[in-house]
Amino acid sequence: MQRTFQRVHTAVGAPRLTRFSLNAPKYVEVEFATGNVYILSAEYLRILSPAADGKMRSIGGEKVIFGRRHVGIMSTEPIGNYGVRIVFDDLHKTGIYTWDYLYHLGSNKFSLMRNYIKTLKKHGLSRDPSRRK
Repeated sequence: MQRTFQRVHTAVGAPRLTRFSLNAPKYVEVEFATGNVYILSAEYLRILSPAADGKMRSIGGEKVIFGRRHVGIMSTEPIGNYGVRIVFDDLHKTGIYTWDYLYHLGSNKFSLMRNYIKTLKKHGLSRDPSRRK
């Protein structure tokens, strides 16, 4: 399922979003006026959700979401003219991803993901979901 939004206005800080495409359940693709195109996986968006989440574990003061390697995106809905709510198949749906935040996630994708994997390893956690018994 592909869903596309066109962006009209953005806040100061990030370039103007020109295209948002949902390629459910795997990823979203965002393009900005600078020509930068970012493909952001469902897992990446889920672990860096801007919302507080009850499925987050606090370990030594760090908030860590784990076990989301296979999470999918069920749907998206535009929020005003500044962002989108993403509904994931683990039923998380409270995060609003602003266009500026999506630009931040795209332009820092490799360092943010590397830091996430380091944090998981540090705490003996995995990107894979827990096995059900």
